[in-house]
Amino acid sequence: MNDLFLKFEIINYINTIKIMNKRDELITKYVSELKEKCNVSANVDLLTKVTIGCGPSIYNKDSSTVSCTDSSELDTVKNNYLIKKLGIKDGPELDAAIKKVCEKLGSSNRNKYRAMFYYLLCVEFGKESAY
Repeated sequence: MNDLFLKFEIINYINTIKIMNKRDELITKYVSELKEKCNVSANVDLLTKVTIGCGPSIYNKDSSTVSCTDSSELDTVKNNYLIKKLGIKDGPELDAAIKKVCEKLGSSNRNKYRAMFYYLLCVEFGKESAY
């Protein structure tokens, strides 16, 4: 029984390392894209925390990005991230900030990564302390 438990622990450890490596690769990509596309020097510690906060959505092609042309998705960003996670009261400034981030990431940019999007919103509202 101990051998089985040890094998299970080793497999869990290996899977954790793989996930951490993939997450680190994504964070590196986000830092690079923020610099290249937005001229933003990211706070890597905060970006890492925001990325971790996105959970497994960062690994899924569809959920890893935000569509600025999908109003229901932008409402979800507003309600689930800005209001619930960051604790900001609803108001027109939320929609304005989302629009600003969409513009900052570029209308021709199809890869508006959720972690980058959330990071820029967090910084826009000065809510770094939420992490």
